[in-house]
Amino acid sequence: MQKRNNYTEIEDFLADESFQKWILLKIDEEGWEEWTLENRQRAKLVEDARLLLLGMKVSKNQLSKAELSDALSATWKKIAEREANFQKSVLSFKRGISRNWLFGAAAALLICFFSVWFYQKDSFSTDAIVSYKELIEENNEGLVEQTNNTEKSQIITLSDGSSVLLQPNSKLSYPKIFTGNERKVYLSGEGFFEISKNPKKPFFVYANEIVTRVVGTSFRIKAYPNQQDVEVLVRTGKVRVMPNDLLKEIKNEEVVLLPNQALRFTRKELTFNKILNITEDPILTSSTRNIEQLSFEFTDIPVDQILKTIEQAYQVEIDFPKEKLQECRLTTSLSDQPLPEKLKIICKSIGNETNYEMNGNQIVITSLGCN
Repeated sequence: MQKRNNYTEIEDFLADESFQKWILLKIDEEGWEEWTLENRQRAKLVEDARLLLLGMKVSKNQLSKAELSDALSATWKKIAEREANFQKSVLSFKRGISRNWLFGAAAALLICFFSVWFYQKDSFSTDAIVSYKELIEENNEGLVEQTNNTEKSQIITLSDGSSVLLQPNSKLSYPKIFTGNERKVYLSGEGFFEISKNPKKPFFVYANEIVTRVVGTSFRIKAYPNQQDVEVLVRTGKVRVMPNDLLKEIKNEEVVLLPNQALRFTRKELTFNKILNITEDPILTSSTRNIEQLSFEFTDIPVDQILKTIEQAYQVEIDFPKEKLQECRLTTSLSDQPLPEKLKIICKSIGNETNYEMNGNQIVITSLGCN
């Protein structure tokens, strides 16, 4: 969404699908509200675009020819009014704006509204949607929100030692410190979770219309707000998936998933579809990432090779004293462990004052060499 920083005309906003969803459907998946408030002049331009977009709000039902004609007339009237106001404002369009732009604006408006109308009509029912905003509003704890606006995955370490590999265009809200008898986080987008084991304090991931409950395992959730399906894929351990309490249409349904099993929740039909073997599902197979494929079972393997495996899996950069560790070899099992725990095990196995520091996707290992 960095391209929006270059928007200078109202039609730039009208042609942006995520802007349409924000204004018309109240779905702010790209952080429009926060971005708008960063700049006063930008806020004025956004407000002008918003008023134009709302000027031709159509019904979800099929439009008749008469209604279409009325909508067109109303649109032209509002455009004419806006044009008159723009000429009086120093922050509006440049003088001498051509009538041709108005034709383009009207066409853009029609395209915007009809595309949104068809999206509402042919996609999943908006009545059953549970938004990320609704989820975090249900939580009365102070939450920290991490948003990944980069093109690479980002590693997030939680207070209990669990780790989350957050994919681009995704965000995660979580408490700074887990309190009480439960651990709850809120996901919009895609994340790979490795949860530290604590049977007395179950871990819950709220994502769109479903809740995933675990006590210690690794799994992936894919729950983008504009996609029709929510996917849960288990690598190790066991998870339980159930509908969110905010979803009134279905209750008392729960699906248990074991390793190499998955679930696809169809948001339109509100149905749970269990997949017993993920290798037989082409969609899941094609979206498999390094962290789900690489093995963390090591038998007499050089330390630098183990660290390279971790770099590939988590897309992190590890700086370590290569000369001091070049003769080090380890036999260890790092499966079903969050990233911080993997690093602790490696450092403890090497010994000789070996430690690590982690800052986002940057990891630094210091050591005096092998024992």
